[in-house]
Amino acid sequence: MSDAKFIEVQGVDQTFKTAKGLFPALRHIDLSIAKGEFVALIGHSGCGKSTLLNLIAGLTTPTSGVLLCANREIRGPGPDRAVVFQNHSLLPWLTCEGNVYLAVERVFSAKESKAKLKERTAAALDMVGLSHAAHKRPGEISGGMKQRVGIARALSMEPQVLLMDEPFGALDALTRAKLQDELLEIVARTQSTVVMVTHDVDEAVLLSDKIVMMTNGPAATIGEVLHVDIERPRKRVELAEDPRYLQARKAVIDFLYTRQGHVERAA
Repeated sequence: MSDAKFIEVQGVDQTFKTAKGLFPALRHIDLSIAKGEFVALIGHSGCGKSTLLNLIAGLTTPTSGVLLCANREIRGPGPDRAVVFQNHSLLPWLTCEGNVYLAVERVFSAKESKAKLKERTAAALDMVGLSHAAHKRPGEISGGMKQRVGIARALSMEPQVLLMDEPFGALDALTRAKLQDELLEIVARTQSTVVMVTHDVDEAVLLSDKIVMMTNGPAATIGEVLHVDIERPRKRVELAEDPRYLQARKAVIDFLYTRQGHVERAA
């Protein structure tokens, strides 16, 4: 993680126009993310986690402030930043291979042969263990496999940044744990910079180098940033009793349910 400011969010505010007037979603967001760093955004519903992720993705434009990636201003979506959504967003009429190929073709078709594009597609599916399902359509595979295809599609573009919006939130606990472990291995191989939105405290501590804890909305901001000082590779069974893991977990829970807990009590 050589560049301490690979992604920079500088003085960002985000306000939305609604039927009831202006809604201040984010206020005074300042955040630096290093190259190769895994960052989790966590907070209660309505705290602007996904809004911040969408700003980094270039899917929305900040009301004020600026966002940079590799010293270039983020002015819209780009292949340097790939997004994996909670809803896999696969095209149902295409096979797994076809869904990934579509992304590969968009990014690399101008400079590579069709054979090379197919090679990239196959490599991405192999990376997530789905070579055997390449010719199946989304309706023929499980929810966990669909998310694998979404991750393969994102990685196939060789993005500098992988942005993930609760990618495992809709999965059962065992499938989620398996995909978390697989993501740890993939990120170790690719050295990707990752920003992930999550509601899951254990997921945040297991995966992240840094946990960005958001205050309650509206006008949410960064309440605290926790550095997870646990070496990699990480094994969930070994971490279960690791004092560093337990301390980090306790710090996040304390922030969410003690200092920001009134949202849950009011719900």
